[in-house]
Amino acid sequence: MKVIASSLRKGNVVEMEGRLYVVLSASNFHPGKGTPTTSVDMRRISDGVKVSERWRTTEMVEKATVDEREYGFLYEDGEGYHFMNPETYEQIAVSPDVVGDDKVFLEDGIKVYLRTFEGVAIAMELPQKVVVEITETEPVTKGQTASSSYKPAICSNGIRVLVPPHIGAGTRIVINTEDYSYVERAKD
Repeated sequence: MKVIASSLRKGNVVEMEGRLYVVLSASNFHPGKGTPTTSVDMRRISDGVKVSERWRTTEMVEKATVDEREYGFLYEDGEGYHFMNPETYEQIAVSPDVVGDDKVFLEDGIKVYLRTFEGVAIAMELPQKVVVEITETEPVTKGQTASSSYKPAICSNGIRVLVPPHIGAGTRIVINTEDYSYVERAKD
């Protein structure tokens, strides 16, 4: 299926010259003068080689047809990360290079979308927002307004995030998995 280059997102699978590539990052660049372009960093699925491509944003790119399903995370061992399809109870092992830096969000039972091609996992997509607990931050300052001053904090999974001044250690917050930014205090 052909799509325009500007619609590519992280985790999409692209077919070029008979080979499949998984998109690691995609950014659109719109100069004041000239043609807008889309820069895409990809990893070739067959051998793991990283490739960078640049297309005009209106160019058509062949998007490969892959199977995308929701899986629940089970555990990690020497073989990799194990996930289970909640409908068929079929388990799949995913290699660490597919999971990448997103491994910090993998905790028991988290639901992710796995893209598979011929039974092999090639990309993983986390939920957009996850709930984490703050383990360490500066103490709450009395009288400080919730203006645009944010303070650094460390979450239970080791991620550093900037939080508003009223958030203290032990507070559960919602963060965006794409850029690790604070969204809101958890409602649970």
